[in-house]
Amino acid sequence: MSSSLDQLKASGTVVVCDSGDFATIGKYKPQDATTNPSLILAASKKPEYASLIDAAVAKGKTEGKTLDEQVDATLDRLLVEFGKKILEIIPGKVSTEVDARFSFDTQASIDKALHIIKLYEENGISRDRILIKIASTWEGIKAAQVLQSQHGINCNLTLMFSNVQAIAAAEAGAYLISPFVGRILDWYKAAHKRDYTAEEDPGVKSVQNIFNYYKKHGYKTIVMGASFRNTGEITELAGCDYLTISPNLLEDLFNSTAAVPKKLDAANAASLDIPKKSYINDEALFRFEFNEEAMAVEKLREGISKFAADAVTLKDILKQKIQA
Repeated sequence: MSSSLDQLKASGTVVVCDSGDFATIGKYKPQDATTNPSLILAASKKPEYASLIDAAVAKGKTEGKTLDEQVDATLDRLLVEFGKKILEIIPGKVSTEVDARFSFDTQASIDKALHIIKLYEENGISRDRILIKIASTWEGIKAAQVLQSQHGINCNLTLMFSNVQAIAAAEAGAYLISPFVGRILDWYKAAHKRDYTAEEDPGVKSVQNIFNYYKKHGYKTIVMGASFRNTGEITELAGCDYLTISPNLLEDLFNSTAAVPKKLDAANAASLDIPKKSYINDEALFRFEFNEEAMAVEKLREGISKFAADAVTLKDILKQKIQA
């Protein structure tokens, strides 16, 4: 029997590698790859990536008058250097994240996204191979709406924990969303002091609900489940548009021959009774209904803070190298 990974791909799911460690990506033959500051930070500590950091530092030092400006420029260069290397391995797209500090600033998110795309294009990489990752705040969703409609830049709305975020993202015309399965599970396990089977996993159910809503109402936005804690969460979502999976879980699926039947099917969503909602032109309604979901509020705040903190740690490393 073929591997569970091959069966997952055969279910119609596009497999994406969730890693900044491009040395491991090629083995699993993913279509796309996603990165974030935490993944880049982890990879940057490995000696085999020293040359990429040196190249980013060399360019960044020439692009700012102050030390802080040089550090910011170097970080942008480093993200693009990693993305460029990943694109040499995969046939599809790579996601590159906007600084989490801009999660509540629409214009700053737009400006940073345009700058990242400019750096990629200076390296001969067209924008159709890049997804700009932005947190699924109200401001982030509005930034994605502008980037998609006015600049032709495809966006990956990340740190997604609720239907409210997902519906607004689809209305904004986002190319892709990343609902975070494992982090939802983490919250429920902590809140209710119990374990969950893969079938009853609240993170899995969240993605199932979003997938069915999109297919029922004809949205083209790609649903990409993310942040998995175990292979059971992954196989329960077989048939989802995309799934972005860490190398350790890809390895588990690669080495397994357990059956992976298709669980999600767009055709089945047509018969479901799912009322249509709208948020994109009603900020107050978006904020109120999102605020009613304690899990989503807490996990979004936590995710933004973690990505921002890891970006600061990465900047400190780069600052030392610039000063050296």
